[in-house]
Amino acid sequence: MRFALALRGSKVVAMTTTSPVARPLIDGFGRRVSYLRISVTDRCDFRCVYCMAEDMTFLPKRDVLSFEEIEALAGAFIARGTTKIRLTGGEPLVRRDIMQLVTALGRRIGNGLEELTLTTNGSQLAKYAVQLQAAGVRRLNVSLDTLDAERFRAITRRGRIEDVMAGIEAAQAAGLAIKINMVAMRGVNDDEIEPMMAWAHGRGMGLTLIEGMPLGEVDIDRADSYLPLRELHERLARRYTLTRLDTRTGGPARYVHVAETGGTLGFITPMSHNFCESCNRVRLTATGQLFLCLGQDDQVNLRDAWREGGAAGLDAALDHAMRIKPKGHDFVVDRSGREPAVARHMSVTGG
Repeated sequence: MRFALALRGSKVVAMTTTSPVARPLIDGFGRRVSYLRISVTDRCDFRCVYCMAEDMTFLPKRDVLSFEEIEALAGAFIARGTTKIRLTGGEPLVRRDIMQLVTALGRRIGNGLEELTLTTNGSQLAKYAVQLQAAGVRRLNVSLDTLDAERFRAITRRGRIEDVMAGIEAAQAAGLAIKINMVAMRGVNDDEIEPMMAWAHGRGMGLTLIEGMPLGEVDIDRADSYLPLRELHERLARRYTLTRLDTRTGGPARYVHVAETGGTLGFITPMSHNFCESCNRVRLTATGQLFLCLGQDDQVNLRDAWREGGAAGLDAALDHAMRIKPKGHDFVVDRSGREPAVARHMSVTGG
């Protein structure tokens, strides 16, 4: 048994890693895929301006994978060495009977799976926090881009910040570690970076800043709102003592410790400095399409592979997926190209 460091809120703890598997998922560039993000629905109760259009057309429910199918696909990944699964959406907690799936996947923790987590907008957390903890979830990412109620409503187009705050409080009371994800947007919320950091760290939560990405047609002007996090890092470093951490949580964030607040600050920089050389993740959509890169359209239909070929067909499809996984993405935001880099909205693959 081996040990690795992981982030729990703003604390670094030790966690065990499993023994080597017979046929790990290794792509053509030697990168081992150990992290699966599963979008359980493309639906959401918010319409965040950088994620969705105002009027969205969602998948017919008949096209969405059943929980049994999701569990079968997840099991195939676990058998091939995937140790971390994150449930996303849309908003995962709006899917009916979602706890059936969370509970089923939670039973696999300690049997190949090391961690089951969620990314959520927090609107339903007050309802589900205790159940999530009981099912084996130990930490959550909560997407929150502002602390101002009116600005929150403008960004989400329909959300209530009071619901999110109640959800965060319930999650912490249930013993769940929380990390706040904040999309940094120039002229939208860049004046709130420091207040958000002070608020999150003051409540024992980490904060990760994310650059906006050109996915799908949305109403926000991406060229105007794009804020390189390198610029933001330099701004913060003039006021705060930032010490680089080697902490990894399985995703693309790079972390620093902020001496003045005692908390952890993460940076996800798909635009200004991509993290493709260490990519260890793939994304499964609610219809069973496996996207091999957030910024590319390469995909494999795992739903058909499973339905038509069973376990053997699924295993062969995973081998094919590793052969075609691209080296990386090439996101660009400028006024020379009006079309998004990728046509699908963020809600399809869950970020």
